[in-house]
Order: sequence, then C-alpha cells, then structure tokens
Amino acid sequence: MSKITFMGAGSTVFVKNIIGDALSTPALKDAHIALYDIDSTRLKESKKMLDILNKNINGAKAAITTHLGVSSRKEALKGANYVVNAIQVGGYEPSTVIDFDIPRKYGLRQTIGDTLGIGGIFRALRTIPVMLDFAKDIETVCPDAWFLNYTNPMSMLTGAMLRLSNVKTVGLCHSVQVCADGLLNNLGMKDKVKKLQWKIAGINHMAWLLEITDGGKDLYPEIKKRARQLLTKWRKKGAEKNGDMVRLEMMLQFGYYITESSEHNAEYTPYWIKSNYPELIEEFNIPFDEYPRRCVNQIANWKKRSADLIKNPSLSHERTHEYGSRIMEAIETNVPTVIGGNVMNNGLITNLPSNSVVEVPCLVDRNGVQGTHVGALPEQCAALNRTNINVHLLTIEAAKTGLKEHVYQAAMLDPHTSSELTLDKIRAMCDDLIKAHGKFLPKFK
Repeated sequence: MSKITFMGAGSTVFVKNIIGDALSTPALKDAHIALYDIDSTRLKESKKMLDILNKNINGAKAAITTHLGVSSRKEALKGANYVVNAIQVGGYEPSTVIDFDIPRKYGLRQTIGDTLGIGGIFRALRTIPVMLDFAKDIETVCPDAWFLNYTNPMSMLTGAMLRLSNVKTVGLCHSVQVCADGLLNNLGMKDKVKKLQWKIAGINHMAWLLEITDGGKDLYPEIKKRARQLLTKWRKKGAEKNGDMVRLEMMLQFGYYITESSEHNAEYTPYWIKSNYPELIEEFNIPFDEYPRRCVNQIANWKKRSADLIKNPSLSHERTHEYGSRIMEAIETNVPTVIGGNVMNNGLITNLPSNSVVEVPCLVDRNGVQGTHVGALPEQCAALNRTNINVHLLTIEAAKTGLKEHVYQAAMLDPHTSSELTLDKIRAMCDDLIKAHGKFLPKFK
C-alpha cells in the first residue's frame, strides 16, 4: 500500500482533482491518503469531500487521515511515497494584496504576479523557507518520497528544492497538456485535425510549442496565417477582443507558441505593460489585477461550491489531465508514461543554464521521473527564457543567502519591472515589500 501526503489539503477543489485521480487509479485505490494543512476548517471540508469520493468511486478502500498544524507535519509525512505540494504561504490576504498594492503605488501594474515579476519574486521568498522545512522532515521520515510540486512560482520553488535539499522533486503544471488543443480550438482548427502530435520544451509558463503536426503535416503555416488574420481584426480600437492575443502576437514575432496564457505572458517580457504606451492594454486585451480579481470571486463563491462538494452524497469524479496520479501509477506499476515535468536542466536543453529548472518531456517508470534530452532551443526562444531564468536564479540566491542585495538584483533583472522603474525605485519598492510582508518573510541582511 502506498502513502500519498497532500500538503495544503485545504485546497479542496485541487485535492479532488489530484486525490480523486488517485482513487480512480487501480494501482492507488488502497493508498493511505494523509491530508495536511494549517487551516482546520478547510482541512475538515477536504476530508468530508474525500470520504464521499472514496466511498462512491473506490468502495472505501483508501485510508484517509488528517493532520493539522506544524506539530503534526512529520506524522503526515512519515513513510510517504509521494508528497503533493499545493500550499500558498500568506494566502490572498494579506500577502497577495500586498504583492499588488505596493508595486501599484510605484506605478508598476501586474496581471497575475505568481510566476515572475515582483509578485513572483516575493511569493517565492515567503514560500521557499516553508518548503525547505518540509524538505527537512521528508529527509528524516520519508527520504525516498517523490515531491510533486504544484505551487507557483514553479521554476523558483522547484529549483530551490532541487538545489537546497536532497528531496526528489518534480514541478508539475497544467499548461503543457492543454497547450496544443487550446491553440487549435481558439483558431477554429481543432475539429479538422485527426492525428495531432506536438513537442514542447522550455521553462514553466514559457515553454515552446516546438512542433505541432497532423499525421506528419506541419500545422504552423496555417496556424500563423489564421492568427495574423484574426489579430488584424481584434487589434482595432473598439473591436471584439480575444483572450489570447499576447501569445498569438508573440508567436508571430518569435516563431513559436508559448504554453501559458496571455495574461501571464504579458508580464514576462517588457513589451506589453508600458506606462508610455497605455493603448497596448486595450489593444491586446491585457487584464490588470486579474489574479486578485479571481481570488475575490473564488472566495465569494466558495460557500456555494463547498456545499456542492462536501454535502453531495452522489459526488463522483472522472480522471483529469493532471500528471500527478499518472506519475504515481507509473512508479507503482513500472508501466512507463511520458509527462511534461519541471526538472533540473543539467544539459537537457543545451542553450539554457545547467543550474536552471526546465520544462521538458520526462519518462516516468519505477526509476522515477527522468528528464529527456531536448538539445538546443531556437535561439530567440532560449534568449527569452534566459531573461526569466535570471530572475529565478537570483531569487533562489536571495533565499539561500538571506541578502537583500540579491532580492534587489532579482527585481532589477525582471523584464517587466526593469522596463518601468528606475534602480532607486526598485530598491525602495523591495524595501517596502519586505517590511509589509513582515513575519511571512525571513530576516534579510
């Protein structure tokens, strides 16, 4: 019997996806599911929901336990084969609000702020210490466990675990497996494609759709033709807009489509959110403060949604496209599968730094998650990736050394922040953020 420990189990909807998938998988049906959180109410809700699922789709074969607070963490992790991480340190309030409010006072606007930019940097700085505490416990009570990280900023957090601990870690995202289908659907091509094949590699949220074919026929010429026609129409003032305009324009300019959404990618490069060119915001449909808006809506809707999940005796589940259960299944059965995973580069992508985390096809079997060799990315794609990797590496360095200088330097290297603010303003903004986050950050020297 395997043991799956879920860190941040108060994320009830995501618990349903990942653990529901496990309960739907024959090799994992009798697992011990250990749910860990620091919020007792949300932990109880997730347990109630899983008890219903366990009965309805699994004949109650799994054992489900709950573990509340730091004092119970080692017990939750003890003997685990798999540790799923979905924590959010500081939550929406106060931390996410701070990440958006203080930069806004300096004239720096964000859309999502969870992967790169000033929001991504500070989310990493308050999360890495907590995850390294997890790592110490894992090294003690379940040293052979695989750590499946779903928390953003993916590259920074996964990199910190791989470089600053001995825990076997892979970062998992939702973008890779839906990228090609989403692109084709947006351009009205999905129903015409019969034998879709694709290849993706790069970094998390900026991985590249390097190949997309239908029975061996390259689909990019038709994709770019349609994208060019649609963008010409959508970019006109007052025209109906599409939610993917930034990514489509990036594809036309740099040659390849990017895995993550336009609202994300608008803040990964210096081309879109520019105070000197405010017309770009309307032209390319860029939604400022999108992540806080989603948080407010989710909080407002949670009471109804939670009732649907924890008070529905007929609750069921169909296996999702998430990679988590597929990794566990492949390791348990030794039946290989391929996923898109975030792993240490170590030469997998030859024109990206070896100490960076890359998102590449990975083979999974009883040997665990093994990144596959990609070779060199198209140079323009690697160049854009490197601008983001600079921020990843300096943020990890800041977490490792505790030096404010590295916090400043990470922000100074960020493409969006550096395109809008002077060096003095960047330092002042970081100081304000460090003070405002208070106990959620380590003490910086």
